[in-house]
Amino acid sequence: MKFQLCYASEATASDKHILNDLRNILNEARHFNIKHNVHGALFFADRYFFQCIEGEQSIVENLVVKLYRDSRHMDIRILSRNPIEQMHFSQWSMKYVSRNSQVQQFFRQKGFDYFEPLKLNEQDLPEFLTLLYDAKAVEV
Repeated sequence: MKFQLCYASEATASDKHILNDLRNILNEARHFNIKHNVHGALFFADRYFFQCIEGEQSIVENLVVKLYRDSRHMDIRILSRNPIEQMHFSQWSMKYVSRNSQVQQFFRQKGFDYFEPLKLNEQDLPEFLTLLYDAKAVEV
């Protein structure tokens, strides 16, 4: 059985350096994930990261330990930790989804003016994940 973990965090980099941090995070994740059969998606907007990681539970949990030591993130919040029967991001080592109208509309419907993943609750998360499953991957 595979495992899925989703978290949100706030970027620590200045606006001037955030694109470089985002590229580095994606490159590091893709390299590690290919080596360890981990898959996932990363969404970034309005200074917030949302990432969903899927793979063997011990590997995914070890990634979280590393995440808490990563100075590029602050206010890290684990939103879900669940066993899953099938991986939803198996086509990608790390899919990157950029700001898009569906995500903006989803957050507006929830009463937020911008992307605020730290405020997602358990009921909102599956709907948001479905948007990420179906979203087009882009390059940074």
